[in-house]
Amino acid sequence: MLLSSARPDRLRDWYLSAFELELGRTPGEGPGYDLLDFGGTFICLDSREDVGEKNTEPGRLILNIDVDGRWLAPLEDREGSLFATAIDPDGNYVQIIQLSEEHRAKM
Repeated sequence: MLLSSARPDRLRDWYLSAFELELGRTPGEGPGYDLLDFGGTFICLDSREDVGEKNTEPGRLILNIDVDGRWLAPLEDREGSLFATAIDPDGNYVQIIQLSEEHRAKM
């Protein structure tokens, strides 16, 4: 997934901190092309001059990430699965999901 930003360094730092990730780079790419590894799902952060500082329609794309881990904020329990939504520095919605074994079995 490619996530473009007027300030990709700000997004990079937020995602690295919020999800305790390691920073990776795509082979052959120079600085500024940051690759975040969410356990085999990758987000590439790219710099663009034709996008604004803030997303004015944050509901247009919601990034869902299924994670196991320590929660830093209160979550909503939906029949055994946990859901939370964060807002990254560009104003994008980031939905964090921890599915119950029952919900996983239904998928």
